[in-house]
Amino acid sequence: MADRTQYLLELVHRSLKPYIANPKTRAVMITGSVAEGRCDEFSDCDVMLYYDELPTTAELDQARQQNRGAELVEILGDRQMGAFGETFRLNGVECQFAHTAIAQWEAEMSTVLEKFQVQPGIMKMLHGTLIGIPLHGEALIQRWKDNIANYPEQLAQAVIEHHLKFFPLWGVQDKLSRRDATLWYYQILVESAQNILGVLSGLNRLYFSTFQFKRMGKFIQQMDIAPPNLAVRLEGLFYQEPSVAALQLEALVQDTVVLVERHMPQIDTSAAKRQVGWRQRPWHIPEV
Repeated sequence: MADRTQYLLELVHRSLKPYIANPKTRAVMITGSVAEGRCDEFSDCDVMLYYDELPTTAELDQARQQNRGAELVEILGDRQMGAFGETFRLNGVECQFAHTAIAQWEAEMSTVLEKFQVQPGIMKMLHGTLIGIPLHGEALIQRWKDNIANYPEQLAQAVIEHHLKFFPLWGVQDKLSRRDATLWYYQILVESAQNILGVLSGLNRLYFSTFQFKRMGKFIQQMDIAPPNLAVRLEGLFYQEPSVAALQLEALVQDTVVLVERHMPQIDTSAAKRQVGWRQRPWHIPEV
C-alpha cells in the first residue's frame, strides 16, 4: 500500500500545481485513504481546496488543460452556495477536487462545533480535515484542525441523543417472519448498527457520518468506550439467521445504553431502555 500511496501523493502534487498557482487559492489538503496511507488500486484522490473567492469556470478549465490527459467526469454542486466539486480522471485515477469558499466552510464548521447541530455531511468533512495532509496554506489548515480536535461536550450529548433511537426488531421478529419483509428487516439492521456506532462516537468524541461509511474496524479501534468485541458482533448481525441476529442486536443495544448511563448520566435513556426486553404479543379473537 505504501507504493500506491506514494504514487497517488506524487500524482496529486503534480496535478495541483496549476491550481495553487492561482492567487485565489489559500489552502489545499488531501484527505481520505491517501492521507491515511490505506490506498489500493481502486482508490481515488480526495482533495480539498479553499479560497477567499471561488475560481471561475474558465480558471478551472485552464488548470485542467495544464494537467495534460485530465478527463473531466462531472461538476457537482452550485457555486452560488459557496462550494462545488470537480471530478476528473488522470492516468486512470479519479481525482475528486472540492472547491470551497473559506467563509462557507467556517460557517459550516460552526453549525456543528458551536451550534451543536448533527449534520452528517459536515461531520464527515470535519473528520476528513483532522486526518488531512496540508499541501498548501498549512497554518490555516492547522488552525482548523486545532478547532476540530477540541470536541465540545455539548456536541457529544447532541450526537448521542440524535442516534439513541432503536426500532425493537427483536420484539417483532415473529411478525416479520410472516410478512415477506426482507428489505425492511435489513434496513432496520443497517440503521440500528449505524445508530450504535453513532452513540458510541459521541461517547468517544469521534466524528461519525453514515455517508459512505467504510473501514468500520479501524473506526472502532479508536474507541476507548465500547461494548466488548463490537466489530465482530456488528459484522455478525448480517450473517446470522434473523431470529438470532435480532437477539444479538438487542444485546448490543442494551450494552450501549449501559455505557451511556455510565459515562453521560445526564442523557435520558428511558425510551431506549423501554425497547429492550419488549415483545409484541399476538391478539386473539374472543371465544363466543
